[in-house]
Amino acid sequence: MQSLGISEAKNNFSALIDMVERGEEVRITRHGKEVVRMLPMRRKPVITDEQIARELGQIDALHALIQPGPSVSALRDEGRQP
Repeated sequence: MQSLGISEAKNNFSALIDMVERGEEVRITRHGKEVVRMLPMRRKPVITDEQIARELGQIDALHALIQPGPSVSALRDEGRQP
């Protein structure tokens, strides 16, 4: 982590951006107090077709385990006497 004053950051802004792109954290201070923190952007993970197919397969397997219950009308009529 690098910490530097505003004027120094202004003069070296491109170099600071390069540092952040490499994964470093940069803090910019004004009168010794931190006012800006530069962090690398989190990249969204790339999901492959194979991962999607695997997840869909797991969903299908779980769906196959679900047993249908009685219908609403059967539950309603269960307690009625003919």
